[in-house]
Amino acid sequence: MKPSGLKSRKAERLMALVAIALLLFCPPVILVVDRFPASHIGWLPLYLFSAWAIVIGLVAWLMEHRAGR
Repeated sequence: MKPSGLKSRKAERLMALVAIALLLFCPPVILVVDRFPASHIGWLPLYLFSAWAIVIGLVAWLMEHRAGR
């Protein structure tokens, strides 16, 4: 059995990750990124794909971080 401290810490980290994801994908932030001066490609697709990859990577790291112990 896991101690309750580890479960609550993991839940706190997951809630912080949800807050970060909501902040990354909120409309004002997306509008700011969309207004960047574009050269040949727009910044919005690059931002969306990289932010999504970061969120997925952090979730995978958080969920698997303690699985081996």
